[in-house]
Amino acid sequence: MKANRRGFVKAAMAGGLAGAVTGAGAMTEAARARYGKLDAVLKQPVLKKALFRQPVIIETVELLQLGSGYLCRVRSRDGAEGISVAHNTMSTLYPVFLRNLQPFFIGKDARELDLILEKVYIYQFNFRFNGLALGLPLATIEFAILDMLGRLAGKPVGELIGEIHHRQVGVYMATEWREKPVEESIELIKGAVAEYDVHALKIKVGGLMFMTKDMYAEGPPGRTERLIPLVRKTFGDKMAIYADSNSFYTVPEAIRVGRLLEQYKFRYFEEPVMFDHLEDIKSVANALTLPVANGEQDYGFYGFRWLIANDGIDIVQPDNYYFGGLIRSMKVARMAAAYGKEFVPHMSGGGLGFLYNIHMVSAVKNAGEHHEFKSFKTNVRYECKTSPLKVVDGKIQVPTGPGFGVEFDPDWVKKHRVVTL
Repeated sequence: MKANRRGFVKAAMAGGLAGAVTGAGAMTEAARARYGKLDAVLKQPVLKKALFRQPVIIETVELLQLGSGYLCRVRSRDGAEGISVAHNTMSTLYPVFLRNLQPFFIGKDARELDLILEKVYIYQFNFRFNGLALGLPLATIEFAILDMLGRLAGKPVGELIGEIHHRQVGVYMATEWREKPVEESIELIKGAVAEYDVHALKIKVGGLMFMTKDMYAEGPPGRTERLIPLVRKTFGDKMAIYADSNSFYTVPEAIRVGRLLEQYKFRYFEEPVMFDHLEDIKSVANALTLPVANGEQDYGFYGFRWLIANDGIDIVQPDNYYFGGLIRSMKVARMAAAYGKEFVPHMSGGGLGFLYNIHMVSAVKNAGEHHEFKSFKTNVRYECKTSPLKVVDGKIQVPTGPGFGVEFDPDWVKKHRVVTL
């Protein structure tokens, strides 16, 4: 992959594509062709409408609350039902769900979900809420609709949005604790890894960034330089290790840290610089042999499109919640596949985020080897008859039941109240 990058950069310079990359001069034919290929991918529908002979008219879209947890329940005029678990920030974003999204879905044919997800951004100028504010509640509704459609078709969600390529999904243990001293961090990471049968993990490098009230905090000096070799020594050469800086570094610092990660055989460097500084991301990727990943914070297709067209990224990482659902994420995965890039979606914590993530990955041919996992711990009461939902030899078996393949405790669901404004 990285050798191909060097070849691309060399050819781009010879053919004048560098001007298109930096914005200097008119776009070349080569650049136009690359963007055209990606635009064609974005136009392709995702949901397999042909699976449904009759319209599936959405009659109700409800937001249900029990304590700090939220569900979305969707019902069709013919009595079909789907339920999803909301992200834990719904307590803040529920007005967007109720005012900006819920009314638009009522009366729509769920078979037109691709088009609905486009047009809802125009409804009530919703594009002004672009980002997590719109993406999280939108994804929650989409998950419930996909669950309903999967039950109608008798198929798992992966078969609604693609073909099943991975019946088991490899996972890495995502760890935090960047604010802790190195020795304490190592012990905490060891504990997290020991809890599940994983063969891969991700650590945080750099300072606290957005995770502190202290606007000047940068973490203990030299912490990252000590942590990287110690993590490798602690877990050995067989452990696949990834690193995430959450946009902490400048370009020179990211390159410096990236070379240290290369030295200790880390697998990729996630968000090495500010997530929406596209040219900076490309600069880091060009300087390293280590693959660069980005996309957790992206809310639209443009950033992914630019980075893929200009070979500024190796691994695309939309968050299925933040980005507005599985259909939109699948479009990113397809763009990545068009140019030989890997797809490793970011996974939000809480609820059933792990479940939505493994269904997404199951349907993506160009998915990476390991995918984000934090734990199975949840307050959601459910059962799954087609998968133990355990990490076995580093992988989770994807449920094969209809929809997302889980059944919610009906008595538990009944305890929820319908949320209104």
